[in-house]
Amino acid sequence: MPELTELQKDLQALAAGLKQLEAEYTMFFAGRLPRPPWETRHRVQALVKKLDRGYIERAADRFQFETLQRRFQTFVDLWDRGLKAREEGRAGPFGLPPPKAPPRETRDQEVVHVTTFQDPMREPDKLHSLYDSLMDARRKAGDEVVPFHRFAALVRDQVAKVREDGADEVAFRVTMSEGKVNLTVRGKKGTGEA
Repeated sequence: MPELTELQKDLQALAAGLKQLEAEYTMFFAGRLPRPPWETRHRVQALVKKLDRGYIERAADRFQFETLQRRFQTFVDLWDRGLKAREEGRAGPFGLPPPKAPPRETRDQEVVHVTTFQDPMREPDKLHSLYDSLMDARRKAGDEVVPFHRFAALVRDQVAKVREDGADEVAFRVTMSEGKVNLTVRGKKGTGEA
């Protein structure tokens, strides 16, 4: 195996230094190093400048150097953007995406009416009470009022559908939140919910 020239030794040192620099920056952006690896970066940068100023005779060596030089410059641009973003308080290229907003609490929901049915056609008082509460809430919100027969058919269908899934009772809840009226349906099995 032929002995390495001084240039080839420098290229190997540059490749190793670049790999070390990449690892140190990764540790810095992950929070495992207290400050950026400036010393390593200046050492690699000085080697790049030295090789850039010199004459590289062989095409293979020149190609290897230009590849390492481009890689170094690409990383420098990326690291500088990351540092700038961190200084500005943004996530940047190394930051995690912002956490998703937790689902809004239902504290601001006003529960208007809650009732349960086993058979709505045999419980007309509960059905009328639920209808009146829902229509009052819809009027407050500026929504149209639904005819009773359509509402009764909807409740009957929902009860039948939920009871098919094995629920003993079906709970209906009317709530208002931010000016919107919601009617939720949930099946109940014995004492627990489905």
